[in-house]
Amino acid sequence: MPRAGTRSASSDARAWAVPESLRATLAERYGPVFSGEDADRRLVKLGVFGACGDRVTARAIELRHLPLIGIVDHKTRRNEPVDPTVFRPLALRRLVRVKNPPGLLTEALRIAVRELVEAGGGLIEVEGEEDLGSLALVESLPAGATVIYGIPGAGVSFVRVDAVSKEHVRNLIAQMELRRIDRGN
Repeated sequence: MPRAGTRSASSDARAWAVPESLRATLAERYGPVFSGEDADRRLVKLGVFGACGDRVTARAIELRHLPLIGIVDHKTRRNEPVDPTVFRPLALRRLVRVKNPPGLLTEALRIAVRELVEAGGGLIEVEGEEDLGSLALVESLPAGATVIYGIPGAGVSFVRVDAVSKEHVRNLIAQMELRRIDRGN
């Protein structure tokens, strides 16, 4: 039994951190990027899709074309507020809240995405940062689905989920640094 004040292994959770050597790779665009009406036209034609980011998730809902899963953190890089009530249609399916510190992809976020895919979708509200949630979406959505995420100042990236994109994500995660984080943080 651990001494008082000593953390046990069960109090830790796994997370994958982006090493400096991988930052440029993660900044690359992996799908076509569209903006404005062009992005809207493409978005409404999507079949099954997941959205990562407040702006793109809100826009899909505003266009009445709900993603299977939306991942939001209630922040935008441009610091433009997004009315949290816009996410209600997804939250009514299911609402999951996870902690995911900036620069990390936590096991909790990966599991939440996987479980929502199996359960028919919903909204994931992230305390921290949702950016790497797009990797979890590609990892868990079925082949043929699309993952959309915003690129500040450029538009919306559309990534088709297939064997190649899944393998790419697996390789990226394998290059990340595995860490243990305190579940209480």
